[in-house]
Amino acid sequence: MSDRMPPVMGIHEPRATSHEPRLDLQPDIEVEHYELSEPRHYLFELERRDFMRAFGAGLVIVAALPRLAAQESGRGAQARGEAADLAAWLHIDEQGKITVCTGKVEIGQNIRTSLAQAVADELRVPLASVTMVMGDTDVVPYDAGTFGSQSTPRMGRQLSRAAATARDMLIDQAAARLQVDRATLTAKAGRIASADGRSMSYGELTKGQKLTGAVASEPAVTPADKWTVRGRPEKKVNGRSFVTGANQYSPDIVRPGLLHGRVIRPDSYAATLVSVDDSRARAMAGVTVVRDGDFIGVVAPTERAARRAAAAMQAQWTAAVNQSSSETVYDRLKQPTSGGRVQPFVAGNAEQAFAAGARTFEASYKIPYIAHVPLEPRAAVAEWSDGKLTVWTGTQRPFGVRTELAEAFHVPEDRVRVIMPDMGSGYGGKHTGECAIEAARLAKAAGKPVKLVWTRAEEFMWAYFRPAGVIDIKAAVDAAGRITAWEYHNWNSGNAGIRSPYDIANQRVVFHPSDSPLRQGSYRGLAATANHYVREMHMDEIARALGRDAVTFRMDHLKDDRLRAVLQEAAKRSGWPTPSVAGRAIGIACGTEKGGYVATAAEVSKAPGGFKVERIVVVFECGAIVNPDGLHNQVEGSVVQGLGGALFEAVEFRDGHLLNGTMEQYRVPRFKDVPPIEVVLLDRKDLASAGAGETPIVCVAPAIGSAVRAFGRVPPALPVRLG
Repeated sequence: MSDRMPPVMGIHEPRATSHEPRLDLQPDIEVEHYELSEPRHYLFELERRDFMRAFGAGLVIVAALPRLAAQESGRGAQARGEAADLAAWLHIDEQGKITVCTGKVEIGQNIRTSLAQAVADELRVPLASVTMVMGDTDVVPYDAGTFGSQSTPRMGRQLSRAAATARDMLIDQAAARLQVDRATLTAKAGRIASADGRSMSYGELTKGQKLTGAVASEPAVTPADKWTVRGRPEKKVNGRSFVTGANQYSPDIVRPGLLHGRVIRPDSYAATLVSVDDSRARAMAGVTVVRDGDFIGVVAPTERAARRAAAAMQAQWTAAVNQSSSETVYDRLKQPTSGGRVQPFVAGNAEQAFAAGARTFEASYKIPYIAHVPLEPRAAVAEWSDGKLTVWTGTQRPFGVRTELAEAFHVPEDRVRVIMPDMGSGYGGKHTGECAIEAARLAKAAGKPVKLVWTRAEEFMWAYFRPAGVIDIKAAVDAAGRITAWEYHNWNSGNAGIRSPYDIANQRVVFHPSDSPLRQGSYRGLAATANHYVREMHMDEIARALGRDAVTFRMDHLKDDRLRAVLQEAAKRSGWPTPSVAGRAIGIACGTEKGGYVATAAEVSKAPGGFKVERIVVVFECGAIVNPDGLHNQVEGSVVQGLGGALFEAVEFRDGHLLNGTMEQYRVPRFKDVPPIEVVLLDRKDLASAGAGETPIVCVAPAIGSAVRAFGRVPPALPVRLG
């Protein structure tokens, strides 16, 4: 098997660690994402003028690159046939200060550091020389959003190309000034130096200049084996401010004359307003009551006063009849819908292969809705001034929220500015702008800036969930124990990761859209977590039934060298198949998603009433590693979040009411739930860097489920149970 393994350029050793519009997001049937609104394309001169106004003279690099493939938030511009996108800006001023603008945002993944590393590396400057400006729609170029593990493979690549072009332009300038052949010049430490010892700083070269340049289609970027800033565990940019609490998030924003708002909401989904008595709230000093159709809110001088005013509002609602519950929703999801069926993936002839198979294995799995539970609930500060709206809000899609605000208030988009401060996590749950719209409505009525911070209860009930689903799976093996037929049907959960990486000649794979009774949308890893769970549990079940080693059985069906490599390394590092302590069991799973490859092994012990996860080993490969420390943290955090979906998390609802919408009732991983996690990173400098925010989550649940099977039957559902 070793002859199939790709060359591993380096291994990083494991480190043990203990309301209007209210958008309903529906799964897209062609690409796994949730369509929110069309992106807008902006004129080159407008964007360049705004950038120059913000940063002044100097060297400006414009990356005019082909529009990237559709991501999670809209493909309208692509559908209109637009060929280019203003993808990146880079500015070097007269003092040599380097400013980089990007529509990507910082939501806890530390992308600010790794993107800055890419620029610093290409410009041959220290990391501290680079300042990132992120997520300000008046300054940065258009970006669809921060999701899909695309910041590193796409924006990192774009900024690398922009910086490489800037380096070439600076060399050209220096060659002209010094009157030497450009081939004799080198860039180092913010200077262009000649072979005869003369040099000029970047600031000297840009002084008094207003230079712009378009990035070449393929500038000479630095290969990974020549990186000097990338590939190193650079400390987090602005790390001290995060540790000391000085870093600013949306709830920290303060504006002159700031007021505080609250929205009055029903206690059930799809309720309609019947009447409201607001007399008590209007009698309170400094309180403004805002009424606009079914939208009701209050504005007050302090957060406490806003809460009191909201409590004084007496609203009556009529709840819609909703017979669905968290127990019965699975039958509803399998009912036919007007959306029809997605074109299935078909290979070979599954029907004939099933008929000829020696043994058949089939199961039906239930996947519950789960909540995002971000550290920071939705928050926004809205301010109207001279007909222009500025909103500071935590969002993964600043430009998408700008569009939603413009449409909600019927104003041109150039009269709306969205600024994204750093955000306390999103996990795919902050694509929409409802909180921003609500804050802007309150601010418009009050005539002053208004801050609106959702409560934890609001975040649970009125945000969207990861889609629930039903997944039916069936496989047949021949007399030699090789899988010959594979049929897979996913209702509603989504089609990310739905295709099997295993070598199976006859397949039929179908995603079925459904009518969801609850609002649903993107979640870290999308449906890949559910699809990997079902597929890997089924592979495990077949291997056990055939008396085969689970790793060997998988390897016999794998041709993908990268997936084979992580699986073999995980087996080695975990001590497969023997657990580290007698009486425990070990399970393993592998998969690939968004360009990353992962294998996870979980060791569990029997505990009163169930089991306990004692140890997790995860091997991850995503091409060339930009920042090994940041990547390690991403993988580890993904595993911790994966423990929640694997062991505890499931939304409970009945008759339009959320039943477990508090932190006490909705169980997320706690410190005591997190076992030692060994993260092994395979550094493939021969491959392009892929993203890492999502893929490591997909194999946590099946690895645990595989191990738990050693203690008894595991019901075909998430979270994992011993039944």
